[in-house]
Amino acid sequence: VKADGSTSIEKFKADPNAPIDCFYIYPTVSLDPFTTSDLMPGPEEFNVVKSQLARFGSKCRIYAPMYRQFSLGALRAGRGTGAAVPTRGSRADAGADVDDAWAYYMANENKGRGVVIIGHSQGSGQVQRFMAASVDGKPAQANLVSAIIMGTTFSVPKGKDVGGTFKSIPACRSASQTGCVISFSTYRDTVPPSDTAGFGANRGENEAVCTNPAAMGGGKAANPKVYWSTGDKEWVKGKKIDTPFVMTPGLITTECVTKNNHNYVEVHVNADPNDPRIDDPATDVVAQGKPDPSWGLHLNDANIGMGDLVDIVGKQAAAWKKAHP
Repeated sequence: VKADGSTSIEKFKADPNAPIDCFYIYPTVSLDPFTTSDLMPGPEEFNVVKSQLARFGSKCRIYAPMYRQFSLGALRAGRGTGAAVPTRGSRADAGADVDDAWAYYMANENKGRGVVIIGHSQGSGQVQRFMAASVDGKPAQANLVSAIIMGTTFSVPKGKDVGGTFKSIPACRSASQTGCVISFSTYRDTVPPSDTAGFGANRGENEAVCTNPAAMGGGKAANPKVYWSTGDKEWVKGKKIDTPFVMTPGLITTECVTKNNHNYVEVHVNADPNDPRIDDPATDVVAQGKPDPSWGLHLNDANIGMGDLVDIVGKQAAAWKKAHP
């Protein structure tokens, strides 16, 4: 949807012969009415896989294992924004499932292929945990094309690229670099992170890595390739949008910044009330009727980075294959 209200269709096509794999751990989405989810995928799991992972299918074979995650109901109860839910299982179940899924993938599916490991929010916590134990400094590190760790804090010592969260896996600084980590969280420029916000927080001698997928070399990105989930919003006056995702070229600007002791991707919305296009497509986490500065644009992290991340993964795949003929 362009600024003048004109629209065009972009077709998606998966690559059945993709040269690498993507292994994905999804965020907190389960609506199961217990503290811990079951292993049966519901609409919420399918929808988040479509939103955060499926588009990578143009560059990689995709794997999205179910795991007994800490549920959305349990998260809301812990934040005081929802009623308590019955206890089922334990927090350790999630890690056990992710470990089993990774071990099975490596033993039965990988077969020496390069792999991108992707996570968001609770999924990112699981990714950092299992990678520290099973990839960082281990034989599997040789297969790592990159890790995309969104909506969390991935740390390195100040001024360095490696040595914090992981001991031997560095932060990515270019789209052709492999064996490295891309990490970011997003906040509005008008609602910067609170002092207690957990995503992108700098702690002690370590700082959070901020990788802007649309400007890996730094500076502002004037046209990030954002894929918003369509939902029930009016994207352009007088037109019905039937596709599941929408692009809005030039509507937001992104830049890695350091504010309030946080490193993060700052999002500026270039709203124009005089044009027919939606003024503000982003979805904030809301508390007491207002955007919550401890969460920012957490719900949109993957959407905001998606198009550029897919392009980066394509370049990384080519570089990894060239180095591993």
